[in-house]
Amino acid sequence: MSETFPRTRASKLGYKVSAVEQFLATARMAYDAEPGDTGSILTAENIRRIGFEMEKGGYLPAAVDGALERLEDAFSARERDRAASLQGDEAWFGEARERAREILARLERPRRHRFDGSGIFRLGYEKRDVDAFVDVLISYFRQGKQVSVSDVRAVVFRSRTRGYSEAQVDLVLDSVVDVMLAVR
Repeated sequence: MSETFPRTRASKLGYKVSAVEQFLATARMAYDAEPGDTGSILTAENIRRIGFEMEKGGYLPAAVDGALERLEDAFSARERDRAASLQGDEAWFGEARERAREILARLERPRRHRFDGSGIFRLGYEKRDVDAFVDVLISYFRQGKQVSVSDVRAVVFRSRTRGYSEAQVDLVLDSVVDVMLAVR
């Protein structure tokens, strides 16, 4: 019997197989649905935020995560095409430019003050790590520096107390991915 993804060893944790398979079935139905069909609403953002329980001998997380990224890209392209056909390319790109301006306003705040702090008793992202990556993103938006969606998805920051709020940084990075996918 073939399986959708490779599995971890029986003693190692991986994504729960039944949960991944159920999500993939839902994604297939949503992707095949006609425009305007509200029976199964799934978006690129939903795919980006999906999480799975873990189980020993489950699906290899790296393999599933790679497939989810490709699935997010496909849903994003479909959403972009549908929106552009409804409102026109210029309006669609105008919205993307406005979102990029909002993101840039956040990113161009002074270093070490770009996001809320995590506090003294809570772990957050190391401010220097985040600020260094933010500088790369500013170059992407201002000078067209080459940064891929994969670069944004894969960035990892060290943890520390008195860092940046992880939730806030992650939300902005998700917004960056949205804009990047919108203008592909």
